[in-house]
Amino acid sequence: QVQLVESGGGLVQAGGSLRLSCAASGRTFSDLGMGWFRQAPGKEREFLTAISWSGGSTYYAGSVKGRFTISRDDAKNTVYLQMNSLKPEDTAVYVCAAQYHGRCPDYGCFAEVSSYDYWGQGTQVTVSS
Repeated sequence: QVQLVESGGGLVQAGGSLRLSCAASGRTFSDLGMGWFRQAPGKEREFLTAISWSGGSTYYAGSVKGRFTISRDDAKNTVYLQMNSLKPEDTAVYVCAAQYHGRCPDYGCFAEVSSYDYWGQGTQVTVSS
């Protein structure tokens, strides 16, 4: 079992920045590929970005590429999401997810909700205009 706990959400003005953290426990973190998703009210869960278990590969959805950056610190069992140039449409609950390493070879796989084995509870991000 893997437990994931997100933090760092909050209220920010448009154009501002936030850094989200997702702390993992229960399994060797370096075994896990990690992803970030978000879900706004009335909308489906949306893939944002993912990082392979080795950290050697990262993947970004077009809606966040160039604004968001994913990174991982295996010594702290934590994955981060740096979000810059935030827009009101970025308002959502942000959720991190974990998968066993080697499962996904490409973007299409990392972007699928069904590719992940564990999910956090999420943290709310609200961007005001």
